[in-house]
Order: sequence, then structure tokens, then C-alpha cells
Amino acid sequence: MNKKWAVKRLTINLTTEEMKKLECYCALTGRPATDVVRELLRTLEVDNTENFKMKTADSTITVGS
Repeated sequence: MNKKWAVKRLTINLTTEEMKKLECYCALTGRPATDVVRELLRTLEVDNTENFKMKTADSTITVGS
């Protein structure tokens, strides 16, 4: 199964405790940190999305009608 990803690299700053927690979870589940973070992002709910515009480094994303 070959998935084609539109890739954006993200660098985040974590506290020592946050990093330990992520590393521990990854060790327990055998999953890479990238997959864990991606899954967590997919679970986020965004309220008030009607006509919401978000500027990114190279584009503007419009969510809603």
C-alpha cells in the first residue's frame, strides 16, 4: 500500500516531560512519534468554522461556506 503524502515539515518545542511522555507512549505502542502526533491532530475539532480563513506560509485556507 503506497500512500502519497502532501508533506509539510513541522518542528515543535516540547518540555522534557512532554517528550518523555511521547517517547514512553511510542515505546509502549511501537508506533513512531510522527504517527502519534498525526493521529492526535486528526482528532481535533474546530468550532466556528463558517467562513474561517487561516493564513499559512504559502497559501490561505478557507474553511466553511
